[in-house]
Amino acid sequence: MSTAVPTLNIQELDSDTERFVEALGKAYMQFGFCGITGHGIPPSLIKESYRQVQTFFDLPLADKQKYHIPGVGGARGYTALGIETARDSKHPDLKEFWHVGLELDGDAPHQSLYPNVWPTEVPGFEPALKQLYAELKGLGERVLEALALFLQLDRDYFADKVNYGNSILRPIHYPPVPGDTGGSIRAGQHEDINLITLLIGASDAGLEILRPDGSWLPITTQGDTIVVNIGDMLQRLSNHVLPSTTHRVVNPVGDGATRSRYSLPFFMHPNPDFEIRTLTTCVSEDRPDLYPLPITANDYLLERLAEIGLLK
Repeated sequence: MSTAVPTLNIQELDSDTERFVEALGKAYMQFGFCGITGHGIPPSLIKESYRQVQTFFDLPLADKQKYHIPGVGGARGYTALGIETARDSKHPDLKEFWHVGLELDGDAPHQSLYPNVWPTEVPGFEPALKQLYAELKGLGERVLEALALFLQLDRDYFADKVNYGNSILRPIHYPPVPGDTGGSIRAGQHEDINLITLLIGASDAGLEILRPDGSWLPITTQGDTIVVNIGDMLQRLSNHVLPSTTHRVVNPVGDGATRSRYSLPFFMHPNPDFEIRTLTTCVSEDRPDLYPLPITANDYLLERLAEIGLLK
């Protein structure tokens, strides 16, 4: 990577477990972000997913708007430009996006889990994104295994806590930036809501993380690197041992302002009925419990969706 944020090979979780877990934990304690290679996600799948996503976002707005589902906070389908607003910001983000959720067999185990919708105008969209969702979910589970070990838990601690999580694959389109944005940027500074986020698409300039000294560190990747960062749910669960770092996507300048930007983040959530209760391994005399009152993942999610304008 072209920044100081470390890049680690996930295959070393099995071949050199102790060293990998220590290095991963150190990266997250310092940055809240880490690059992951060796994941085995086919480059052809990533390329095809981007092709299908671009084809969808190129559709007329009226066609895309058919797939907006009112009342679910954007949980599935299409959300238009200018809807989501970063917490504590007065200016909406300059992006439109789509949400793919867990494919369910039978009845949903929780009322917050919805069936997916798929754009009939783009027949290749569904198979590509279903496969990518499965690949990223599997990689996220591997990263959580390592983080469980770092937090002095059983390696499979998260396995039965994310098996029907409200995890979301979010294809995002950032359109070309007009001369006057009215104070909006592509994604206002924020922290992610979930456990961890896996990001395909940090090769395009724009993503920045906030350093402790108040400066912004640009994040770009090389090759097949996927950026994985800590979200607020895991920060809360770990009593801030693992920090959720503020980040943003800034507007490009020059010729870059005339081009679209696309990204494919995967937001990994715990099961909706999982109780976010501070881990005892993360509480000590020097680190008192910051969250003595637990909250379910679904209640926490609803609070945050209201804050960013997806739920009214």
